[in-house]
Parts: sequence; structure tokens; C-alpha cells
Amino acid sequence: MLFLELALIRWTGSNVVHLSYFSNFVLLGSFLGIGIGILRSGRAKRLPYYSPVMLGLLVAVIAWKPVTVNRGTSSSVIYFTSLNTTGPPTWVILPIIFVAAAVVLAGPAELVGRCFADLPRLTAYRFDLIGSLVGIVAFTALSFLGAPPIWWGLIVTAMFVALMVPRPRGQQKLTAIALSGALVLAPLLVMVGVLFHESTRPENSWSPYYKVQTAGYEWKGVPLLTITVNGVPHQQAIPADARLQWEPQYGLPYERANVGKTPGNVLIIGAGSGSDVAIALKKGAKHVDAVEIDPRIRDIGKAKNPDHPYQDPRVSSHIDDGRAFLSRTDKKYDLILLALPDSLTLVNGASSLRLESYLFTQQAFESAKDHLNPGGAFAMYNYYRETWLIDRLASTAEKAFGHKPCVDKVGDGLQQAVVTVGLTDADQTCAAAWPGPSAITPPPATDNRPFLYLFTDRIPSLYLVTLGLVLLAGLIGVGIAGGGSSYRRMRPYTDLFLLGAGFMLLETKSITGFALLFGTTWVVNAIVFAGVLLAVLAAVEVTRRFKTPPIKVMFVVLFAGLLLSWIFPDSWLLSMPVGLRALVAVVIAFTPIFAANVIFAKRFTDTADGTASFGANLLGAMLGGCLEYAGLLIGFHGLLIIAAALYLGAFLLRPKNGKVLGAAT
Repeated sequence: MLFLELALIRWTGSNVVHLSYFSNFVLLGSFLGIGIGILRSGRAKRLPYYSPVMLGLLVAVIAWKPVTVNRGTSSSVIYFTSLNTTGPPTWVILPIIFVAAAVVLAGPAELVGRCFADLPRLTAYRFDLIGSLVGIVAFTALSFLGAPPIWWGLIVTAMFVALMVPRPRGQQKLTAIALSGALVLAPLLVMVGVLFHESTRPENSWSPYYKVQTAGYEWKGVPLLTITVNGVPHQQAIPADARLQWEPQYGLPYERANVGKTPGNVLIIGAGSGSDVAIALKKGAKHVDAVEIDPRIRDIGKAKNPDHPYQDPRVSSHIDDGRAFLSRTDKKYDLILLALPDSLTLVNGASSLRLESYLFTQQAFESAKDHLNPGGAFAMYNYYRETWLIDRLASTAEKAFGHKPCVDKVGDGLQQAVVTVGLTDADQTCAAAWPGPSAITPPPATDNRPFLYLFTDRIPSLYLVTLGLVLLAGLIGVGIAGGGSSYRRMRPYTDLFLLGAGFMLLETKSITGFALLFGTTWVVNAIVFAGVLLAVLAAVEVTRRFKTPPIKVMFVVLFAGLLLSWIFPDSWLLSMPVGLRALVAVVIAFTPIFAANVIFAKRFTDTADGTASFGANLLGAMLGGCLEYAGLLIGFHGLLIIAAALYLGAFLLRPKNGKVLGAAT
């Protein structure tokens, strides 16, 4: 189930551009589907053939009509997307994919649910967790190898065949076996065919974040390389001389920063295919640290950039998150440059955290300031789309550095701008003074609320409408799946429902916290996911093998862990050496996760209806995934308050005096 879920998130996001920014909706659909599948497992009379059929249909439809959205903005949030619009609008396509993901995941979940009826509760849950770990390790290994989606499809096909095509036994009719095989294999072969075609196209390759497409051509005798990710134009590798001639704004940081006229050590975050590195070398940089988060894009630049900057001995290349790189190095620079580091995807498991979100907070700018040599400067440029965004970044630089930056705007519809700020006011030379923020300029983004592209202090209506449709689909789906009895069966397990919602918020807080402390790279994300599963598995093993304290005591430990997370700010952890930071972060993040899952394991063992109780917990996780979006209002730290409220509700609704709720159902 977990391998299939991760594959769906990656593949749909690469072909439906909405899902680059709403990947959480596939996750929510998966939780709903798994919950429904668990609930159906006791009453289903045949194998869930609908699951491979829906999977084949979903892949075929998306491949036939990929979806992109306009490059512009909504009234309150900016997306870096394509120049044209194709496919249905967001409010149509997101619920469709949400429902499709739920149907696909419900099939394997039915099979898992049968195991909960045949095995002791915690034994079944233990195998479920071990399988989840195997799934995430396998998908991580394929990401490391840069495997195209055909491999994902083949593995999913093999698993469906192993689980759903019966083996000949006794007098079992071969025709029945053949029919089962056809129902499973026919749609999956359609899926494999689509993925094979996509994987073997010479212009396609796969990074841990994107589907990457390249195209080389000449314009006015100059070689150009265009890089598109997830169907959206992303970068162009152009010789430095030509770029500075055609787009002189790329040289502005070196003109505005006094030290930039003779740069010594330069740090470029978002080095990409190397064009910005080539410009730094052209400007006379003695050494360049080039930081790029995506190894595939860096490798394309290393092989195909016309200037071959990565081969220059003055360049050191680093595959890392820019904020994390700064937090681990003691090196000082004459110029630090954020070179168009706009990602086109979210961090998996975090509702609105983009890969670059922690680069543009006030604390990030202050960290950059701390890494400047005397006379040094910090600069950034991009196609910002909106004036308020340019002013917000300039205002953030002003607060971090204590004086106004230089702001150069390029007059086109995409509103390209260059913001440069010297370590002191004397370390910069502006063409004109920046007038300062307007009355509508949002305040600087912070590490707690790192939503640079969000204009308002409210949850955008697009999110609210889509989440409303998601919850409505969940209510209807659970009612249909259970034949009218689902809610009655789950009613005694409301505390488990709330435990699931609270756990999802704890997981999100862990993912976003570790992303800030150690980077938003896919490696960190995979390690955190695996760490959460290991903490849950450890809680189950401890509960199975040892006498654990009463649930009341474990709730005390849980609330103490939440209080610990609330008391110690991220800034305190960021000030620690990396090794100590990792140790303390693990203790703070995983103490409440471990305690919450000991509570769940003890409670789950005593339930009368294993599938209803487990299904309630999973559906609670779906609600928790929706509540994650409250972080847009109150910040990620505020999610701890919501989690505490949910756990308090679970404590109050737990069975009293040893009574096992649900025994009579």
C-alpha cells in the first residue's frame, strides 16, 4: 500500500501540475481508501478487482490528457506553472484524483483487513508496519537509482498478481483462475504500456522530485538547452556571454554589490544546470560553491551546459538544500546568491511546504548575513509575478540586514526583479532608492509560517473548497462502503479516530521540523518517514513484549512530549552542532509519537471489532491531513495545539474503568 501510495503521488504530480502543489490530496485520498477498504474487508464477497481497473483507467486518462494551469496567480497564492492552460480546472481535477486514489488504495486495504480478522491484532499491525517500511525503502532505493516509472508499474503489477491471482488448487477450475488473472492483468498491462512509453522517450528522465524533459536547439547561432519539469518550463542553459547580453539583469547583483565587482568566494543556491555559476565565473569569482537540491538537473548541466561550469576547478558542487548547507558550514562568502530557486513541488507529507520555503524566511536571510565576509552582499532574482511579492522579499531583507536593499525591476508581465542587499548600507550601490513596502505588503515569512507565496493571512478559498469536497467525498464513501453500518460500527472507537487525526499532525510537524533542521531533500524526507514508522513499530513491539504503564500514564508522557516540542524552539535547535541537533531533534519529535502509538496499541488490542477500530483510526488520519492546512493560519508550531486538543478528546473518550467499548456491537 505504501509503495503504491508513493508511486501515485510522484507520477500524478508529474503529469497533473495541480498535484505538484496539492500532493497532500493524493495522500488524503489514500487514507480514505485504506480506511474504506479495511471497513469493507469483513463483508466483501470477492477480491477487489476494482482496484487494478481504476489504477489502469487513472493512468490512461492522465496520460491521454495531462493537466497544466496558467502561469499566473490566484487572488491569494502564487504558483510557478506553465504558460498555457489545458485540462479541467483545479476544483474539478483534484476531487476526481482524490476519489480515484481512494478506490485504488481500497483494494489492497481490503486484503490487509482480512489479516486483522485472522491474526492477533498487534501481530497483524506489526506485519502491516514492516510492510510499510519495506515499501518506503524500496521506493527510496528506486529514487536513488533514478529509476523511471516503468519500474514502479512493474513492481505494483507483480504485487497485485501475487495478491489477487489465485494458484491452482485441487479441483479449482482453470477458467475461474484465468478470469481472475484477466481482471487483474488487463488494466495493469495498460498501465505498464503507458509507463513504458513514457519511460523510454529519449527526452524524459527522472529525478527524485520531477519528470525532467530536455530539448536542445540553436537561436541566432547560440546553443540553448531548455529543461522542463513536470510539464512546466523550468530552466534554460545559455552561454554566459549570450545571457548577459540578452538579459543583463543577471549581472545586476555584481553591479549593485560593491564586492561583486571583484568577487572572491561566491555561494550560489539554486545552481541548477549551471548558468548562474558560469556568470559568476565570468565575473571573476575565485571560488564558487554551487548548491543544487536536484541531482538530475545538476547532472544535466554538468553534461550539457555550453560553458561546462561544473568542470571548472574553481567550482565545488553540492547536492543539498540551501538552508541546510548554510546551517552546516562555517565558511564566509563575499556574495551569496539565490538564483531562481523556485521549486515546482511540495515536500511529501507537508500540506503547503515547498522545497524552497525555508530559503525565504527572515531567519534564513539572517543566516545568510551571518555567512558574509566584511563588505559582502546577499542577492536574489526570479520572475516574481506580483509586486507585493517583490516588496515582501525586499522588506524581509531590510529587517534582516537593518537597511533598505537595492531593488531592480524588469518591466514585463512576469515581473522579474533583482534584490541586492549589502552587509552594510555602504556595501551596496543602488540605481535608485527602494521606496519601501506598501500598505498591502505582507509581513516577512518566518520559519514557523514559511509561506512566502501566500498573500493573505487566511486559508485561500481554493484550498477551502477543495478540502470541503474531500471531506464530503469521505463521508459519502464511508457510508456507501459500509452498507449503512460503518458509522455505527465505528462509533465506539471515536477515541481511536481522534488518535489518528492527532498522529497525522504529529507526523506533519516532524516532517516540517526536520526539513528546517536538516533540509527539504528527498533523502531527509524518506529518513523521517521511515523514522516515524520505526517509532510506531517500536511502540507496537514494546506493547507486545512488555508490560507497559496504564493508558493514563502514557497520556501523561504524550502531553509531556507535546509540551517539550512546544517549549524548545527551532532556533534553539538550529544553533546546535549537527550531531547534537540530530539527537535532540529525534528525542523531541519521536517521544510523543512513541507514546501516542503505545496508547493506540494498548487500546487497539482491546477492541471488539478490529477492522472498524483500525478503519476509524485511518479515517481520523484523513481528518488530520485536512487540519494540516490550519498551519497556513497559525504556523506549523501551532499544529501542536490542535494535536493536543485532539489527544485530549481521545483521553476523555477512552473506555473507562477497564470497560471495553464496542464489545456488544
